[in-house]
Amino acid sequence: LIQKTAPVYPPIAKSARVSGTVVLGASISKNGSIVGLHVVSGPPMLQQAALDAVRSWRYRPYMLNNQPVEVETTVSVIFTLDH
Repeated sequence: LIQKTAPVYPPIAKSARVSGTVVLGASISKNGSIVGLHVVSGPPMLQQAALDAVRSWRYRPYMLNNQPVEVETTVSVIFTLDH
């Protein structure tokens, strides 16, 4: 991972005291961008914020025999409330 944008905690989820982990499935393309991003699990109130953040992440391309390849991955975005 070479560029990571932190998710914005949705105000409605904060006031409802919703926390948890959103698990996303995606592919890392040959150029390191995220493609095919989708929700696997997690609190509905937090899913869009996780999608919005991870969509902008960038990875160093995975190399196989010195060639960039697309790889499948899962990403966990953890939302915790400060006490």
